[in-house]
Amino acid sequence: MYDFLIVGSGLYGAVCARELMDKGKSVLVLEKRSHIAGNVFTETVEGIQVHKYGAHIFHTSNKTVWEYVNRFAEFNNFVNSPVARYHDECYNLPFNMNTFTKLWSDVFTPEQAQRRIAEEIGADHVECPANLEEQAINLVGRTIYEKLVKGYTEKQWGRSCKDLPAFIIRRLPVRFTFDNNYFNDRYQGIPIGGYTKMVAVMLKGAEVRLGCDYLAQKAEYDAMAKKVIYTGPIDAYFGYCFGELEYRSVRFETEVLDVPNYQGVAAVNYTAREVPFTRIIEHKWFEFGKNEYGEDLSKTVISREFSAEWRKGDEPYYPVNDAKNGALYERYKALAEKETNVLFGGRLGQYKYFDMDDVIAAALAVTKDL
Repeated sequence: MYDFLIVGSGLYGAVCARELMDKGKSVLVLEKRSHIAGNVFTETVEGIQVHKYGAHIFHTSNKTVWEYVNRFAEFNNFVNSPVARYHDECYNLPFNMNTFTKLWSDVFTPEQAQRRIAEEIGADHVECPANLEEQAINLVGRTIYEKLVKGYTEKQWGRSCKDLPAFIIRRLPVRFTFDNNYFNDRYQGIPIGGYTKMVAVMLKGAEVRLGCDYLAQKAEYDAMAKKVIYTGPIDAYFGYCFGELEYRSVRFETEVLDVPNYQGVAAVNYTAREVPFTRIIEHKWFEFGKNEYGEDLSKTVISREFSAEWRKGDEPYYPVNDAKNGALYERYKALAEKETNVLFGGRLGQYKYFDMDDVIAAALAVTKDL
């Protein structure tokens, strides 16, 4: 009998496995997919590490977490500096002085940018915003909202900004410096050779079984271990007895192109509503256009991302953390707390969107207590 059965080999499960093995515990990891690493899985295509389930850029200000992941991989110094395309115009993200000087031909200084944004906010200010549109305009004004927020957000959520609750956008990053670094964190980068390679090192020494549906043979698998760490959907664990929690899903169209450079940057967001996809990822730029041996690559791989309503059987990506789903999750959470030998963790187990560093910190905290 194993000390621990871990359901899922994503970052949460892999960190738990590593920490428990380091404490002398025996671990069995079950993975429903045909590969390890969950949604951070990367596969090599034409020498390029392709982020199969969407772009994952590691960033953190947590020194402990940064030092921890560097035990398992060498990270490059990639800095996320995406571009937004609106019709035939390109703008730097996040909203910064490069963005503002492009939006307004008479704006050159931080003071001028602050004044222009304040004027726009004042012209359309709503005391108690009733929807996302009103909230966003209260934060950045109408020009930025119309060009860089509205269409992208409506594609992400599949509905009009006027029909989305205001709380979805509590803040929008606005910087009055000429700095295109999307993240403010102290540490940032991509593991050289891909995330799959990093997770494989984390799981070294564990028994890992791929293609195993834990819920389909739950009683059999439960009998194999003293305790279970479950990182799958919490509502699925309980047979959807209260109904299904809602997610947004993403569909990818990936292709190999016989050109060395398609868009010149890792990510371009397409903010116009009529463009069907939300962004294009050009994977090679996560590693500066080179393979893990530092060699230039003559081809490129791009992925168009399409936001979609989630249906059972689709990959769940983003929890819909509105009041209705929050209340439903609390009912499932109450059931989970009654499970004496099962710990629920990760994005799906806790129905919460986590950055990668938060997932790792949570797994380290849990295994410390165990």
